[in-house]
Amino acid sequence: MSERPDSAGPDPDDTFEEFAELVEEETRRDPDLAVIEAGSRTLRTQGGPPQADVPARPADPEVDKALREVEAELATRWGETKLEPSVDRIAALMDVLGEPQRSYPSIHITGTNGKTSTARMIEALLGAFDLRTGRYTSPHVQSVTERISLDGAPVSAERFVETYQDVRPYVEMVDAAQEYRLSFFEVLTGMAYAAFADAPVDVAVVEVGMGGTWDATNVIDAGVAVITPIDLDHTDRLGGTHAEIAGEKAGVIKPQATVVMAQQPVDAAQVLLKKAVELDATVAREGLEFGVLDRQVAVGGQLMTLRGLGGEYTEVFLPLHGAHQAHNAAVALAAVEAFFGVGAQRAEPLDIDTVRRAFASVASPGRLEIVRRSPTVVLDAAHNPAGARAAAAAIGEAFDFSRLIGVVGASGDKNVRELLEAFEPVFAEVVVTQNSSHRAMDADALAAIAVEVFGEDRVQVEPRLPDALEAAITLAEEEGEFAGGGVLVTGSVITVGEARLLLGKG
Repeated sequence: MSERPDSAGPDPDDTFEEFAELVEEETRRDPDLAVIEAGSRTLRTQGGPPQADVPARPADPEVDKALREVEAELATRWGETKLEPSVDRIAALMDVLGEPQRSYPSIHITGTNGKTSTARMIEALLGAFDLRTGRYTSPHVQSVTERISLDGAPVSAERFVETYQDVRPYVEMVDAAQEYRLSFFEVLTGMAYAAFADAPVDVAVVEVGMGGTWDATNVIDAGVAVITPIDLDHTDRLGGTHAEIAGEKAGVIKPQATVVMAQQPVDAAQVLLKKAVELDATVAREGLEFGVLDRQVAVGGQLMTLRGLGGEYTEVFLPLHGAHQAHNAAVALAAVEAFFGVGAQRAEPLDIDTVRRAFASVASPGRLEIVRRSPTVVLDAAHNPAGARAAAAAIGEAFDFSRLIGVVGASGDKNVRELLEAFEPVFAEVVVTQNSSHRAMDADALAAIAVEVFGEDRVQVEPRLPDALEAAITLAEEEGEFAGGGVLVTGSVITVGEARLLLGKG
Protein backbone atom coordinates (compact mmCIF):
# COMPACT_ATOMS: atom_id res chain seq x y z
CA MET A 1 0.00 0.00 0.00
CA SER A 2 1.09 3.54 -0.63
CA GLU A 3 2.63 5.46 2.22
CA ARG A 4 0.90 8.36 3.89
CA PRO A 5 1.92 11.70 2.38
CA ASP A 6 4.05 14.20 4.20
CA SER A 7 1.53 16.20 6.22
CA ALA A 8 3.23 19.43 5.28
CA GLY A 9 2.65 18.85 1.56
CA PRO A 10 4.18 20.78 -1.32
CA ASP A 11 4.30 24.53 -1.34
CA PRO A 12 1.00 25.66 -2.97
CA ASP A 13 2.59 28.37 -5.10
CA ASP A 14 5.22 25.94 -6.34
CA THR A 15 2.46 23.49 -7.34
CA PHE A 16 0.68 26.09 -9.41
CA GLU A 17 3.90 27.35 -10.98
CA GLU A 18 4.87 23.81 -11.99
CA PHE A 19 1.47 23.23 -13.58
CA ALA A 20 1.64 26.55 -15.40
CA GLU A 21 5.09 25.62 -16.72
CA LEU A 22 3.69 22.30 -17.96
CA VAL A 23 0.88 24.07 -19.81
CA GLU A 24 3.37 26.55 -21.30
CA GLU A 25 5.61 23.69 -22.44
CA GLU A 26 2.71 21.84 -24.08
CA THR A 27 1.56 25.07 -25.71
CA ARG A 28 4.99 25.56 -27.29
CA ARG A 29 4.92 21.97 -28.48
CA ASP A 30 1.52 22.28 -30.16
CA PRO A 31 0.95 25.46 -32.22
CA ASP A 32 -2.78 24.77 -32.48
CA LEU A 33 -3.08 24.70 -28.70
CA ALA A 34 -1.27 28.03 -28.53
CA VAL A 35 -3.93 29.55 -30.80
CA ILE A 36 -6.68 28.10 -28.64
CA GLU A 37 -5.14 29.43 -25.44
CA ALA A 38 -4.74 32.87 -26.98
CA GLY A 39 -8.34 32.92 -28.16
CA SER A 40 -10.04 31.65 -25.01
CA ARG A 41 -11.30 33.93 -22.29
CA THR A 42 -10.39 32.68 -18.80
CA LEU A 43 -11.78 33.44 -15.39
CA ARG A 44 -9.25 35.08 -13.14
CA THR A 45 -9.87 36.85 -9.89
CA GLN A 46 -10.50 40.76 -10.67
CA GLY A 47 -23.09 23.92 2.93
CA GLY A 48 -25.85 22.79 2.30
CA PRO A 49 -28.55 20.50 3.59
CA PRO A 50 -27.43 17.19 5.08
CA GLN A 51 -27.09 14.56 2.38
CA ALA A 52 -29.68 11.81 2.78
CA ASP A 53 -28.60 8.20 2.85
CA VAL A 54 -29.56 5.77 0.11
CA PRO A 55 -33.32 5.14 0.50
CA ALA A 56 -34.66 1.74 1.49
CA ARG A 57 -37.73 0.11 0.00
CA PRO A 58 -40.94 1.90 1.04
CA ALA A 59 -42.35 0.64 4.35
CA ASP A 60 -45.93 1.05 3.13
CA PRO A 61 -46.84 -2.09 1.12
CA GLU A 62 -49.11 -0.13 -1.23
CA VAL A 63 -46.42 2.42 -1.99
CA ASP A 64 -43.87 -0.35 -2.49
CA LYS A 65 -46.24 -2.10 -4.88
CA ALA A 66 -46.79 1.10 -6.87
CA LEU A 67 -43.04 1.73 -7.09
CA ARG A 68 -42.40 -1.84 -8.26
CA GLU A 69 -45.01 -1.41 -10.97
CA VAL A 70 -43.28 1.74 -12.20
CA GLU A 71 -39.90 -0.01 -12.09
CA ALA A 72 -41.36 -2.91 -14.09
CA GLU A 73 -42.76 -0.56 -16.73
CA LEU A 74 -39.44 1.29 -17.02
CA ALA A 75 -37.63 -2.04 -17.36
CA THR A 76 -39.53 -2.79 -20.58
CA ARG A 77 -37.70 0.09 -22.28
CA TRP A 78 -34.19 0.20 -23.70
CA GLY A 79 -31.65 0.00 -20.93
CA GLU A 80 -28.87 2.50 -20.42
CA THR A 81 -26.40 0.48 -22.47
CA LYS A 82 -28.57 0.42 -25.60
CA LEU A 83 -28.43 3.78 -27.34
CA GLU A 84 -29.56 5.50 -30.52
CA PRO A 85 -27.46 8.69 -30.36
CA SER A 86 -30.01 11.46 -30.74
CA VAL A 87 -31.79 14.04 -28.61
CA ASP A 88 -34.83 14.03 -30.91
CA ARG A 89 -36.98 11.89 -28.63
CA ILE A 90 -36.18 13.73 -25.40
CA ALA A 91 -36.63 17.08 -27.19
CA ALA A 92 -40.07 15.92 -28.35
CA LEU A 93 -40.95 14.94 -24.77
CA MET A 94 -39.81 18.31 -23.47
CA ASP A 95 -41.94 20.01 -26.11
CA VAL A 96 -45.18 18.26 -25.13
CA LEU A 97 -44.37 18.80 -21.42
CA GLY A 98 -44.04 22.55 -22.00
CA GLU A 99 -40.22 22.80 -21.82
CA PRO A 100 -39.93 22.36 -18.02
CA GLN A 101 -36.11 22.33 -18.21
CA ARG A 102 -36.12 26.00 -19.20
CA SER A 103 -37.87 27.16 -16.03
CA TYR A 104 -34.69 27.14 -13.90
CA PRO A 105 -30.94 27.69 -14.42
CA SER A 106 -28.74 24.59 -14.59
CA ILE A 107 -25.22 23.37 -13.94
CA HIS A 108 -24.36 20.52 -16.34
CA ILE A 109 -21.68 17.95 -15.43
CA THR A 110 -19.86 15.58 -17.74
CA GLY A 111 -16.52 13.73 -17.64
CA THR A 112 -15.42 10.14 -17.07
CA ASN A 113 -15.06 9.85 -13.29
CA GLY A 114 -16.16 11.90 -10.30
CA LYS A 115 -19.40 13.26 -11.76
CA THR A 116 -21.76 12.10 -9.01
CA SER A 117 -19.51 13.13 -6.12
CA THR A 118 -18.93 16.52 -7.76
CA ALA A 119 -22.69 16.92 -8.27
CA ARG A 120 -23.32 16.18 -4.60
CA MET A 121 -20.74 18.77 -3.56
CA ILE A 122 -22.24 21.40 -5.88
CA GLU A 123 -25.68 20.61 -4.49
CA ALA A 124 -24.46 21.00 -0.90
CA LEU A 125 -22.81 24.35 -1.65
CA LEU A 126 -25.86 25.75 -3.41
CA GLY A 127 -28.13 24.56 -0.61
CA ALA A 128 -25.89 26.18 1.99
CA PHE A 129 -26.46 29.48 0.21
CA ASP A 130 -30.23 29.03 0.62
CA LEU A 131 -31.03 27.92 -2.92
CA ARG A 132 -33.53 25.17 -3.54
CA THR A 133 -31.78 22.48 -5.57
CA GLY A 134 -32.71 19.63 -7.86
CA ARG A 135 -30.05 17.00 -8.59
CA TYR A 136 -30.16 14.36 -11.32
CA THR A 137 -27.44 11.70 -11.21
CA SER A 138 -26.89 8.16 -12.46
CA PRO A 139 -26.61 5.27 -12.05
CA HIS A 140 -28.25 4.61 -8.69
CA VAL A 141 -26.61 2.55 -5.95
CA GLN A 142 -29.71 0.82 -4.60
CA SER A 143 -32.96 2.61 -5.44
CA VAL A 144 -34.00 4.27 -8.70
CA THR A 145 -35.44 7.13 -6.63
CA GLU A 146 -31.86 8.20 -5.77
CA ARG A 147 -31.49 9.61 -9.26
CA ILE A 148 -33.87 12.53 -8.65
CA SER A 149 -33.15 14.62 -5.56
CA LEU A 150 -34.77 17.76 -4.18
CA ASP A 151 -33.15 19.85 -1.45
CA GLY A 152 -30.34 17.33 -1.01
CA ALA A 153 -32.49 14.22 -0.55
CA PRO A 154 -33.88 11.65 -2.98
CA VAL A 155 -37.54 12.18 -3.81
CA SER A 156 -39.89 9.95 -1.87
CA ALA A 157 -41.22 6.80 -3.50
CA GLU A 158 -44.66 8.42 -3.51
CA ARG A 159 -43.40 11.48 -5.37
CA PHE A 160 -41.44 9.34 -7.81
CA VAL A 161 -44.57 7.35 -8.66
CA GLU A 162 -46.68 10.52 -8.93
CA THR A 163 -44.15 12.11 -11.28
CA TYR A 164 -44.12 9.02 -13.48
CA GLN A 165 -47.91 8.95 -13.62
CA ASP A 166 -47.94 12.66 -14.55
CA VAL A 167 -45.54 12.27 -17.48
CA ARG A 168 -46.68 8.83 -18.71
CA PRO A 169 -49.42 10.11 -21.09
CA TYR A 170 -46.91 12.43 -22.72
CA VAL A 171 -44.32 9.65 -22.91
CA GLU A 172 -46.84 7.44 -24.70
CA MET A 173 -47.65 10.31 -27.09
CA VAL A 174 -43.96 10.66 -28.03
CA ASP A 175 -43.53 6.88 -28.27
CA ALA A 176 -46.30 6.74 -30.86
CA ALA A 177 -44.72 9.45 -33.01
CA GLN A 178 -41.08 8.28 -32.94
CA GLU A 179 -39.26 5.47 -34.70
CA TYR A 180 -38.03 4.17 -31.34
CA ARG A 181 -39.74 4.39 -27.97
CA LEU A 182 -38.19 6.60 -25.32
CA SER A 183 -35.50 4.73 -23.41
CA PHE A 184 -35.35 4.08 -19.65
CA PHE A 185 -32.87 6.93 -19.22
CA GLU A 186 -34.85 9.32 -21.43
CA VAL A 187 -38.03 8.78 -19.42
CA LEU A 188 -36.17 9.31 -16.14
CA THR A 189 -34.61 12.49 -17.52
CA GLY A 190 -38.04 13.79 -18.47
CA MET A 191 -39.31 12.93 -15.00
CA ALA A 192 -36.42 14.77 -13.35
CA TYR A 193 -36.89 17.93 -15.38
CA ALA A 194 -40.64 17.88 -14.73
CA ALA A 195 -40.13 17.30 -10.99
CA PHE A 196 -37.67 20.20 -10.78
CA ALA A 197 -40.14 22.54 -12.50
CA ASP A 198 -42.97 21.38 -10.29
CA ALA A 199 -41.00 21.84 -7.03
CA PRO A 200 -39.94 24.48 -8.19
CA VAL A 201 -36.16 24.56 -7.81
CA ASP A 202 -33.85 27.56 -7.95
CA VAL A 203 -31.15 25.61 -9.78
CA ALA A 204 -30.74 22.11 -11.23
CA VAL A 205 -27.49 20.12 -10.96
CA VAL A 206 -27.51 17.63 -13.83
CA GLU A 207 -25.07 14.79 -14.51
CA VAL A 208 -24.95 13.36 -18.03
CA GLY A 209 -25.64 9.69 -18.51
CA MET A 210 -22.95 9.17 -21.15
CA GLY A 211 -20.97 11.52 -23.34
CA GLY A 212 -22.63 14.89 -23.79
CA THR A 213 -23.58 15.89 -27.33
CA TRP A 214 -26.39 13.36 -27.75
CA ASP A 215 -26.96 12.56 -24.09
CA ALA A 216 -30.63 12.79 -23.08
CA THR A 217 -29.81 15.44 -20.46
CA ASN A 218 -28.47 17.78 -23.17
CA VAL A 219 -31.71 19.65 -23.75
CA ILE A 220 -30.84 22.18 -21.05
CA ASP A 221 -29.01 25.44 -21.68
CA ALA A 222 -26.70 25.34 -18.69
CA GLY A 223 -24.88 28.55 -17.84
CA VAL A 224 -22.12 26.50 -16.19
CA ALA A 225 -20.65 23.38 -17.81
CA VAL A 226 -18.44 21.21 -15.63
CA ILE A 227 -15.94 18.77 -17.17
CA THR A 228 -14.51 16.29 -14.66
CA PRO A 229 -11.38 14.29 -15.64
CA ILE A 230 -11.67 12.53 -18.98
CA ASP A 231 -10.27 9.03 -19.41
CA LEU A 232 -10.93 5.99 -21.58
CA ASP A 233 -14.34 4.46 -20.87
CA HIS A 234 -17.31 3.53 -23.08
CA THR A 235 -14.82 3.60 -25.96
CA ASP A 236 -17.18 1.65 -28.21
CA ARG A 237 -19.63 4.56 -28.09
CA LEU A 238 -17.53 7.65 -27.34
CA GLY A 239 -14.29 6.95 -29.17
CA GLY A 240 -10.96 5.31 -28.49
CA THR A 241 -8.85 8.37 -27.64
CA HIS A 242 -9.03 11.16 -25.07
CA ALA A 243 -9.59 13.66 -27.86
CA GLU A 244 -12.51 11.72 -29.38
CA ILE A 245 -14.18 11.30 -26.00
CA ALA A 246 -13.64 14.99 -25.21
CA GLY A 247 -15.31 15.86 -28.51
CA GLU A 248 -18.48 14.09 -27.38
CA LYS A 249 -18.39 15.53 -23.88
CA ALA A 250 -17.79 19.07 -25.19
CA GLY A 251 -21.38 18.99 -26.39
CA VAL A 252 -22.56 20.25 -22.98
CA ILE A 253 -20.79 23.59 -23.56
CA LYS A 254 -23.32 26.22 -24.58
CA PRO A 255 -22.75 29.67 -26.15
CA GLN A 256 -21.32 32.21 -23.69
CA ALA A 257 -21.45 29.70 -20.84
CA THR A 258 -18.72 29.23 -18.25
CA VAL A 259 -16.70 26.02 -18.54
CA VAL A 260 -15.18 24.72 -15.30
CA MET A 261 -12.55 22.21 -16.37
CA ALA A 262 -10.73 19.71 -14.18
CA GLN A 263 -7.15 18.79 -15.08
CA GLN A 264 -7.28 16.92 -18.39
CA PRO A 265 -4.97 15.04 -20.75
CA VAL A 266 -3.51 17.63 -23.13
CA ASP A 267 -5.29 16.28 -26.21
CA ALA A 268 -8.63 16.35 -24.37
CA ALA A 269 -7.98 19.89 -23.11
CA GLN A 270 -7.21 20.99 -26.65
CA VAL A 271 -10.60 19.79 -27.89
CA LEU A 272 -12.48 21.35 -24.96
CA LEU A 273 -10.73 24.70 -25.30
CA LYS A 274 -11.35 24.79 -29.04
CA LYS A 275 -15.05 24.23 -28.43
CA ALA A 276 -15.08 26.98 -25.82
CA VAL A 277 -13.50 29.40 -28.30
CA GLU A 278 -16.08 28.53 -30.96
CA LEU A 279 -18.95 29.25 -28.55
CA ASP A 280 -17.40 32.32 -26.90
CA ALA A 281 -17.47 30.49 -23.58
CA THR A 282 -15.44 31.53 -20.56
CA VAL A 283 -13.01 28.92 -19.22
CA ALA A 284 -11.79 28.25 -15.69
CA ARG A 285 -9.07 25.58 -15.55
CA GLU A 286 -7.95 23.56 -12.57
CA GLY A 287 -4.32 24.30 -11.80
CA LEU A 288 -4.49 27.80 -13.28
CA GLU A 289 -7.64 29.68 -12.25
CA PHE A 290 -8.49 27.37 -9.34
CA GLY A 291 -7.28 24.20 -7.65
CA VAL A 292 -6.14 22.35 -4.54
CA LEU A 293 -3.43 24.24 -2.67
CA ASP A 294 -3.02 21.77 0.18
CA ARG A 295 -4.65 18.67 1.59
CA GLN A 296 -3.94 16.64 4.70
CA VAL A 297 -5.39 13.34 5.84
CA ALA A 298 -7.76 13.88 8.75
CA VAL A 299 -9.96 11.66 10.89
CA GLY A 300 -12.95 10.74 8.75
CA GLY A 301 -11.76 12.55 5.64
CA GLN A 302 -9.32 15.32 4.75
CA LEU A 303 -8.58 18.96 5.49
CA MET A 304 -8.10 21.12 2.41
CA THR A 305 -7.02 24.56 1.32
CA LEU A 306 -8.63 25.40 -1.99
CA ARG A 307 -7.94 28.21 -4.39
CA GLY A 308 -11.18 29.38 -5.89
CA LEU A 309 -11.97 31.96 -8.53
CA GLY A 310 -12.36 34.56 -5.79
CA GLY A 311 -9.42 33.69 -3.53
CA GLU A 312 -8.34 31.07 -0.99
CA TYR A 313 -10.58 28.95 1.20
CA THR A 314 -8.67 27.52 4.16
CA GLU A 315 -9.40 24.77 6.67
CA VAL A 316 -12.15 23.15 4.62
CA PHE A 317 -13.01 19.68 5.95
CA LEU A 318 -14.31 17.10 3.48
CA PRO A 319 -15.60 13.80 4.93
CA LEU A 320 -14.51 11.86 1.84
CA HIS A 321 -11.22 10.10 1.21
CA GLY A 322 -8.63 10.47 -1.53
CA ALA A 323 -6.85 13.09 -3.59
CA HIS A 324 -9.45 12.63 -6.33
CA GLN A 325 -12.19 13.85 -3.99
CA ALA A 326 -10.17 16.95 -3.11
CA HIS A 327 -9.90 17.72 -6.81
CA ASN A 328 -13.63 17.12 -7.19
CA ALA A 329 -14.16 19.60 -4.36
CA ALA A 330 -12.06 22.25 -6.12
CA VAL A 331 -14.08 21.77 -9.30
CA ALA A 332 -17.38 21.94 -7.38
CA LEU A 333 -16.33 25.14 -5.60
CA ALA A 334 -15.30 26.81 -8.86
CA ALA A 335 -18.59 25.77 -10.48
CA VAL A 336 -20.63 27.35 -7.70
CA GLU A 337 -18.45 30.47 -7.75
CA ALA A 338 -19.02 30.71 -11.50
CA PHE A 339 -22.76 30.28 -10.97
CA PHE A 340 -22.73 33.23 -8.56
CA GLY A 341 -20.54 35.31 -10.88
CA VAL A 342 -17.37 35.21 -8.78
CA GLY A 343 -14.42 36.10 -11.01
CA ALA A 344 -16.67 37.84 -13.51
CA GLN A 345 -19.33 40.13 -12.01
CA ARG A 346 -17.81 40.07 -8.52
CA ALA A 347 -14.30 39.65 -7.15
CA GLU A 348 -14.92 38.72 -3.52
CA PRO A 349 -14.97 35.03 -2.58
CA LEU A 350 -17.96 33.15 -1.21
CA ASP A 351 -18.53 33.24 2.54
CA ILE A 352 -15.91 30.92 4.00
CA ASP A 353 -18.01 29.66 6.91
CA THR A 354 -20.84 28.72 4.56
CA VAL A 355 -18.41 26.91 2.28
CA ARG A 356 -16.92 25.00 5.22
CA ARG A 357 -20.36 24.02 6.50
CA ALA A 358 -21.42 22.80 3.05
CA PHE A 359 -18.38 20.62 2.41
CA ALA A 360 -18.55 19.14 5.92
CA SER A 361 -22.08 17.91 5.12
CA VAL A 362 -21.19 16.04 1.92
CA ALA A 363 -21.70 12.30 1.64
CA SER A 364 -21.25 10.13 -1.44
CA PRO A 365 -22.59 6.59 -0.88
CA GLY A 366 -20.52 3.86 -2.44
CA ARG A 367 -17.39 6.01 -2.72
CA LEU A 368 -14.87 4.58 -0.21
CA GLU A 369 -17.81 4.19 2.14
CA ILE A 370 -17.33 2.24 5.38
CA VAL A 371 -20.29 -0.08 5.97
CA ARG A 372 -18.93 -2.42 8.64
CA ARG A 373 -16.27 -2.64 11.36
CA SER A 374 -14.29 -5.61 12.73
CA PRO A 375 -13.19 -6.22 10.10
CA THR A 376 -13.66 -2.96 8.25
CA VAL A 377 -15.58 -3.34 4.99
CA VAL A 378 -15.31 -0.47 2.48
CA LEU A 379 -17.36 -0.05 -0.69
CA ASP A 380 -16.13 1.80 -3.77
CA ALA A 381 -17.92 2.00 -7.10
CA ALA A 382 -14.75 2.16 -9.21
CA HIS A 383 -15.62 0.43 -12.48
CA ASN A 384 -12.87 1.53 -14.90
CA PRO A 385 -9.06 1.70 -14.68
CA ALA A 386 -8.91 5.41 -13.84
CA GLY A 387 -11.42 4.99 -11.01
CA ALA A 388 -9.57 1.93 -9.73
CA ARG A 389 -6.25 3.78 -9.65
CA ALA A 390 -7.83 6.62 -7.67
CA ALA A 391 -9.47 4.23 -5.22
CA ALA A 392 -6.28 2.18 -4.75
CA ALA A 393 -4.26 5.30 -3.96
CA ALA A 394 -6.92 6.66 -1.62
CA ILE A 395 -7.40 3.49 0.40
CA GLY A 396 -3.65 3.22 0.95
CA GLU A 397 -3.59 6.81 2.19
CA ALA A 398 -6.74 6.90 4.31
CA PHE A 399 -6.72 3.43 5.88
CA ASP A 400 -3.96 1.60 7.69
CA PHE A 401 -4.85 -1.94 6.68
CA SER A 402 -2.18 -4.56 7.33
CA ARG A 403 -4.00 -6.95 4.99
CA LEU A 404 -6.64 -5.89 2.45
CA ILE A 405 -8.91 -8.40 0.72
CA GLY A 406 -10.67 -7.39 -2.48
CA VAL A 407 -14.12 -8.44 -3.60
CA VAL A 408 -14.46 -7.66 -7.30
CA GLY A 409 -17.54 -8.05 -9.48
CA ALA A 410 -17.26 -6.22 -12.80
CA SER A 411 -19.26 -5.64 -15.95
CA GLY A 412 -18.28 -7.56 -19.05
CA ASP A 413 -17.93 -4.45 -21.20
CA LYS A 414 -15.19 -2.88 -19.05
CA ASN A 415 -11.39 -3.01 -19.23
CA VAL A 416 -11.24 -5.57 -16.44
CA ARG A 417 -7.57 -6.42 -16.76
CA GLU A 418 -6.39 -2.85 -16.16
CA LEU A 419 -8.90 -2.45 -13.34
CA LEU A 420 -7.45 -5.53 -11.61
CA GLU A 421 -3.90 -4.37 -12.30
CA ALA A 422 -4.66 -1.10 -10.52
CA PHE A 423 -5.70 -2.99 -7.39
CA GLU A 424 -2.99 -5.66 -7.49
CA PRO A 425 -0.47 -3.71 -5.34
CA VAL A 426 -2.98 -3.14 -2.52
CA PHE A 427 -4.90 -6.45 -2.42
CA ALA A 428 -3.30 -9.30 -0.48
CA GLU A 429 -5.92 -11.60 -2.01
CA VAL A 430 -8.95 -11.10 -4.23
CA VAL A 431 -12.32 -12.85 -4.25
CA VAL A 432 -13.92 -12.59 -7.68
CA THR A 433 -17.68 -12.75 -7.99
CA GLN A 434 -20.54 -11.44 -10.09
CA ASN A 435 -23.59 -9.29 -9.43
CA SER A 436 -27.15 -9.96 -10.58
CA SER A 437 -27.00 -7.71 -13.66
CA HIS A 438 -27.17 -9.24 -17.12
CA ARG A 439 -24.08 -7.14 -17.87
CA ALA A 440 -22.01 -8.84 -15.16
CA MET A 441 -18.88 -10.66 -16.24
CA ASP A 442 -19.03 -14.38 -15.49
CA ALA A 443 -17.11 -15.10 -12.30
CA ASP A 444 -15.00 -17.83 -13.90
CA ALA A 445 -14.06 -15.57 -16.82
CA LEU A 446 -13.13 -12.82 -14.37
CA ALA A 447 -11.12 -15.33 -12.33
CA ALA A 448 -9.11 -16.35 -15.38
CA ILE A 449 -7.95 -12.76 -15.84
CA ALA A 450 -7.41 -12.30 -12.09
CA VAL A 451 -5.11 -15.35 -11.96
CA GLU A 452 -2.95 -13.80 -14.68
CA VAL A 453 -2.72 -10.55 -12.70
CA PHE A 454 -2.48 -11.83 -9.11
CA GLY A 455 -1.28 -15.42 -9.43
CA GLU A 456 -3.37 -18.47 -8.64
CA ASP A 457 -2.61 -18.48 -4.90
CA ARG A 458 -4.13 -15.03 -4.41
CA VAL A 459 -7.43 -15.62 -6.22
CA GLN A 460 -10.61 -17.18 -4.86
CA VAL A 461 -13.81 -17.63 -6.90
CA GLU A 462 -17.27 -17.25 -5.35
CA PRO A 463 -19.95 -16.73 -8.04
CA ARG A 464 -22.56 -15.64 -5.47
CA LEU A 465 -21.94 -12.22 -3.94
CA PRO A 466 -23.09 -13.22 -0.41
CA ASP A 467 -20.56 -16.08 -0.46
CA ALA A 468 -17.86 -13.74 -1.77
CA LEU A 469 -18.45 -11.28 1.06
CA GLU A 470 -18.36 -14.06 3.66
CA ALA A 471 -15.16 -15.48 2.19
CA ALA A 472 -13.45 -12.07 2.10
CA ILE A 473 -14.45 -11.25 5.67
CA THR A 474 -13.11 -14.65 6.81
CA LEU A 475 -9.81 -14.00 5.02
CA ALA A 476 -9.53 -10.56 6.61
CA GLU A 477 -10.23 -12.00 10.06
CA GLU A 478 -7.36 -14.45 9.72
CA GLU A 479 -5.11 -11.58 10.77
CA GLY A 480 -6.84 -11.48 14.14
CA GLU A 481 -9.31 -9.05 15.66
CA PHE A 482 -6.80 -6.26 16.22
CA ALA A 483 -4.44 -6.87 13.31
CA GLY A 484 -5.98 -4.43 10.85
CA GLY A 485 -7.45 -6.64 8.14
CA GLY A 486 -10.00 -5.06 5.81
CA VAL A 487 -12.20 -5.72 2.78
CA LEU A 488 -12.78 -3.51 -0.27
CA VAL A 489 -15.81 -4.32 -2.44
CA THR A 490 -15.50 -2.80 -5.89
CA GLY A 491 -15.70 -3.24 -9.68
CA SER A 492 -19.23 -2.01 -10.38
CA VAL A 493 -21.89 0.31 -9.00
CA ILE A 494 -24.28 -2.65 -9.07
CA THR A 495 -21.88 -4.85 -7.10
CA VAL A 496 -21.49 -2.10 -4.52
CA GLY A 497 -25.25 -1.54 -4.28
CA GLU A 498 -26.00 -5.22 -3.79
CA ALA A 499 -23.20 -5.56 -1.21
CA ARG A 500 -24.56 -2.52 0.59
CA LEU A 501 -27.95 -4.21 0.95
CA LEU A 502 -26.41 -7.49 2.07
CA LEU A 503 -24.40 -5.68 4.73
CA GLY A 504 -27.49 -4.02 6.15
CA LYS A 505 -27.29 -0.51 4.68
CA GLY A 506 -30.65 0.66 3.35
